[in-house]
Amino acid sequence: MIALNALANILPLNGLTTGEVSDAYPNLFAPTGLTFSIWGVIYVLLAGFIIYQFFIPQKPAAAERLRFIQILFIISSVLNSGWIIAWHYLQIEISLILMLLILLSLILCDRQLSLQPLSFKEKIFLRLPFALYFGWISVATVANVTVLLVDSGWNRLNLSEAFWMILITAVATLIALFVITLRRNWIYGAVFVWAYIGIIIRHLDAENGFDGRYIMVIITVSICLGLIAAASLLALSGRRIRLSAASPLPEQSR
Repeated sequence: MIALNALANILPLNGLTTGEVSDAYPNLFAPTGLTFSIWGVIYVLLAGFIIYQFFIPQKPAAAERLRFIQILFIISSVLNSGWIIAWHYLQIEISLILMLLILLSLILCDRQLSLQPLSFKEKIFLRLPFALYFGWISVATVANVTVLLVDSGWNRLNLSEAFWMILITAVATLIALFVITLRRNWIYGAVFVWAYIGIIIRHLDAENGFDGRYIMVIITVSICLGLIAAASLLALSGRRIRLSAASPLPEQSR
């Protein structure tokens, strides 16, 4: 997956980089280019997960959990490779189907990692990379849907593009808040904060963006960003409180 993604942009595949394909379908949800640097972080963390797999946990529950994640990781990697090919060859409908399947595999990963308490190593090498990956694929799915609508020439029911951007952002935010609250997954929320910052920067960019023309979109995304950031901080603080409550208190000396 990592090698194919690199080759797809170095060659580039079908004469187009991943960003050039995205730019071919202009829409108000696309963030500034710097936002996509999160892929580098995700790939580094997934590389850590790959190394971690060589050290099989001794506890049966942890070993079984790792095997389950391994299977889903292989599936998501194959699907991601297929998505790259479909995307570069402008097969937007197929790319969306593959993206939804990747999202499903990561939902299952997130559920599996939320069923039982994790060790410190599992939090670093399982929870962190897959929560980040899950969050970004959630954002990418919304972006993929938006690109499909642009590609299909949808008339937006004669409503403005800004209206649909506000609606899409609101729905994406509700989904993010649900996941953050249900799983106490502050990492997932942090990804949305990063993506929304990228969207705002692009909207404010006079040279390569929209130069602040869509003020209601900027306001909406800013409000949604604040809500997700607050929910993520609450999830993080709630998790810390639970961990503190679960820690045994030292016996008082008599």
